[in-house]
Amino acid sequence: MSRRLLAAVAAAALTVGLAACGDPTEGTKTDPPPSIDIGQSDGGGDGGASDGGGDEGSTEAAPDIPAPDPADYPGMDEQTPEGAEQAVRFYFANVFWGYQTGDTRVLNGLYDDGCVGCIGFRDRIEGQPDGQYWSETTVSDLGTDVQEATNYDFEVGYLFVVGEHSEPAPNSGNAVEYAAIEYISVAGVEWQSGRWVIAELTVSESSNAE
Repeated sequence: MSRRLLAAVAAAALTVGLAACGDPTEGTKTDPPPSIDIGQSDGGGDGGASDGGGDEGSTEAAPDIPAPDPADYPGMDEQTPEGAEQAVRFYFANVFWGYQTGDTRVLNGLYDDGCVGCIGFRDRIEGQPDGQYWSETTVSDLGTDVQEATNYDFEVGYLFVVGEHSEPAPNSGNAVEYAAIEYISVAGVEWQSGRWVIAELTVSESSNAE
């Protein structure tokens, strides 16, 4: 997908996305499937910038899947537009690694305690029973776009594909197979204490998948 087209998609997502992030039932965007529902959680304001209950993410039965390596996201610790893009990539890499392992310890340091969507991701990961995680999968990067923002330092649009995988059914724990799905996300990011953090987030299934 071209950078120009991604910019248009991101702009459209911002119009109906970040404004409605606190209540994902509003707006006209397509809601993510239940597997990555980022709606309002019971977690309140316990976000990742604080302790956020990160140690509760059990990894005792986690599969041996390497954690995302910060070295693969060069510049994410720099106060630049490119650094903001890399920080968003690193955030999502940790989200989906968390689904595969149950581990949220790194993830919980990547967002602000007011990011409702981020808290929703965290709660779903930590709510998985020990040993009942996603099968191994990949997150394929299709492109990013960054824009200066009024309410945040930047808004970063990110287009990506979550590969085929299985997930445990909520009630039985039996494996349910999912096909690869393309998503568009828009993150409001801020530079806080020498790092980028996600301040607000929306994710929806992309309508531009071919």
